[in-house]
Amino acid sequence: MKKFKGTGVAVITPFKNDLSIDFSAMGRIIEHVIAGGVNYIVLLGTTGESSTLGRDEKCALTAFAVEAIGKRVPLVVGIGGNNTSDVVSYIRESDLEGVDAILSVAPYYNKPCQKGLFQHFRQIALASPVPVILYNVPSRTASNILPETCLELAKACDNIIGIKESSGNFENMMKVIKDKPENFLVISGNDMDVLPVTAIGGAGVISVLANAYPAECSEIVQHALKYNFKVAKEIQFKLLELTELLFAEGNPGGIKAMMSNLNLCQNTLRLPLVPVSRSMQARISRAMEALK
Repeated sequence: MKKFKGTGVAVITPFKNDLSIDFSAMGRIIEHVIAGGVNYIVLLGTTGESSTLGRDEKCALTAFAVEAIGKRVPLVVGIGGNNTSDVVSYIRESDLEGVDAILSVAPYYNKPCQKGLFQHFRQIALASPVPVILYNVPSRTASNILPETCLELAKACDNIIGIKESSGNFENMMKVIKDKPENFLVISGNDMDVLPVTAIGGAGVISVLANAYPAECSEIVQHALKYNFKVAKEIQFKLLELTELLFAEGNPGGIKAMMSNLNLCQNTLRLPLVPVSRSMQARISRAMEALK
């Protein structure tokens, strides 16, 4: 699973003023992150506002991304939810030609127990023709994939190849890394956590900031994976203020503000998400200018 080691970028979904998908901007973003050296692209995740997209839109975005990427880097597509049978149907009905893996978030709202989480992801693994990466983000889902459940899934399902960990719980991550199968990947889901996660044996990051700064984020991960933490830390510290501002008023508001400053897309989000405030936009602009 070396193709998913390094820097993945959770790409935004750009919208026009009328809130339709801006495919021209999507093409610019794909070229921008590939030119910046990211190792793979993650489409239709939280940062991609997937919860506000219809199934037809998701299919259209996936088809567009497959063609635009042209196998230059691997593509991961988010397919998840809290209705197991619906997720399974979606996977079976989707054209996943050109998709290298799916990222599937832990079920939200209905708060399943660990047995329920195991069975949910087992059914997804059985249905998926491509590898599956689990996505653990308790702050959003109110369900936490515990180390025991993650390890059970890793050992029971050959095509569950890793977990995107956004819990910030390093004790649990270390338990998984300690006992996981050799090729199972633990990937940081938080830009701020990339150095400690790689230090304990993680495989890199699925980054939000890499939408705007793919080269810098990729360089951090490359150095970290070689345990060259002195250099990685220096670059990370230069980006520290921007990383904090990214999430100060919610994701993807911060990154869309940055991307609009780079003239890669319009600063447009779909409700219930809204752009960052004018004061935050000004702070982001000043921080970006300071990096030049």
